[in-house]
Amino acid sequence: MKLDRRSLLGLLGASAGGACATTPTQAADATVAFSHGVASGDPDQTSAVFWTRVTPSAPDAGDIVVGLEVARDPGFADIVVRRDDLIASAERDFTVKTDLDGRGLQPGLTYHYRFTAAGVTSPVGQVRTLPEGATADVVLAVASCQLYPGGLFNAYEAMAGLERLDAVVHLGDYIYEYGAEADDYGMTTGAALGRIPQPPHEIVTLADYRTRHALYKSDPDLQAAHARAAFICVWDDHEVANDTWMGGAQNHQPETEGDFAQRKAAALRAYYEWMPIREAAPGRLKEAINRSFHFGDLVSLIMVETRLLGRTEALSYGQLTLQPDGAPDVAAFLARRAEPSRDLLGEDQRRWLGAELAASRQAGRPWQVLGNQVVTARVRGPDVTKMLPAEQISALLTTLPDDVRGQVEAAIGLFRLGLPFNLDSWDGYPAGRERLYQTFQEAGVEPIMLAGDSHAFWVNELHDDSGRRAAVEFGTSAISSPSPGDQVGGLPLGPALMMANPEEVRFCDQASKGFILLTLTPDHATAELRAVSTIRAKPFEVSTVARYTVPRTDTGLGPLQPG
Repeated sequence: MKLDRRSLLGLLGASAGGACATTPTQAADATVAFSHGVASGDPDQTSAVFWTRVTPSAPDAGDIVVGLEVARDPGFADIVVRRDDLIASAERDFTVKTDLDGRGLQPGLTYHYRFTAAGVTSPVGQVRTLPEGATADVVLAVASCQLYPGGLFNAYEAMAGLERLDAVVHLGDYIYEYGAEADDYGMTTGAALGRIPQPPHEIVTLADYRTRHALYKSDPDLQAAHARAAFICVWDDHEVANDTWMGGAQNHQPETEGDFAQRKAAALRAYYEWMPIREAAPGRLKEAINRSFHFGDLVSLIMVETRLLGRTEALSYGQLTLQPDGAPDVAAFLARRAEPSRDLLGEDQRRWLGAELAASRQAGRPWQVLGNQVVTARVRGPDVTKMLPAEQISALLTTLPDDVRGQVEAAIGLFRLGLPFNLDSWDGYPAGRERLYQTFQEAGVEPIMLAGDSHAFWVNELHDDSGRRAAVEFGTSAISSPSPGDQVGGLPLGPALMMANPEEVRFCDQASKGFILLTLTPDHATAELRAVSTIRAKPFEVSTVARYTVPRTDTGLGPLQPG
């Protein structure tokens, strides 16, 4: 399948299955514009959140009255909701967000929506409400990790062109906090493509986070995906700063960047302003974005939060101490990693999750799907010295840039010791993961885990400490963020991880970029790992790098089946 901008726009204009991403109507002397498109999110059976941003011609503009129309048809002949009382103001960076709260929409139907302000009409988006009762199938796209300077958002163009798409599940790293210096993350590609972060420094203040969100939503491919279907989102770390946890972040330096709580508050305020997500209920923490969505009698999608509510600080390999003989003290490091206090969810969220899972099972839904940010599987780093001849490893290392070569050499040495591949994932929190699996068992479910964060595709079987199968996992690669496989030349990292972890890792692609298309029916769940051929140019090709199906049986999930 080959996609380019012209063919996609033709599809969107002609197909009932595509979003109606029309050009906004604007008078010659218009005082506003809809430069950031439209979006919907958090759908339920009778409602959804509708979002846009009105760009005023003057930065000191006052309040702007905004209208919303929702119709059954793309021509807006059959309007079911008309609101003319929304206000875009500087207080919320001129973003507008409204939840219809059960007014006017019916379950399981597609609606079209648009905004108006000062005589200007926005692009048109579409949203599908959640079904009620008997449901034949559900089709979800799963996305994560979109670094603006990292490359073009071609995966979103591919997503927007899908004939069937009920919702997009976004697992975080919607924005990144880094600046535009030559050595900043992704800037080698960003400079070549002219995709320069704004503001050009690392974001810390509310104004910074707002500007960065505005930059991302100026991307036409991301706009097209938002117009195509509702997004159901959670954040990961980069919406605040790299490797965020309850009390700080790896990429936050209090000496120069101030109080972390203030930075987090600014990041969350901008996130709620710029994302089509429901506001936190009165008395509920803004950090608590864990919530559930029920697709008729078929699927419960449960979104968890693994960064700000209950995550303890991640370990790093820099904390690996030496024994008296100078050898790394691996046993002491792994004992520290296994401490019972180490967790990602926290006890309150885990109790909530258990109740949601049990309620879904009692309601008779065959599928429980967890929207979870990071990879869950046990993944040991591969000992490539046992997989490749020393001469071949040396030859591969010589092809790498100097700074990358040193990191890869260090990783090779660490992974020879049997250490985990990623300490920031669930593998850095084994006690918390075991409590998670216990929650599944107590609820009587064997769910599907979704994962982002890793910039790689995964298909995993998950087992608890006793060897009991707890769940299956589908991990999506990045939209555009650099993958580990990009950095290691010809080293076959994905196959090496599969060889090192045969009990859990069924498939791993550490280089492709793209998204997962997840289709669920009463009998089967099918994950198609969709990759784009390039993120550096258009047009591009779309291919399926792997396809796995898991059947639903009377006793739980059946075996993962490729093809």
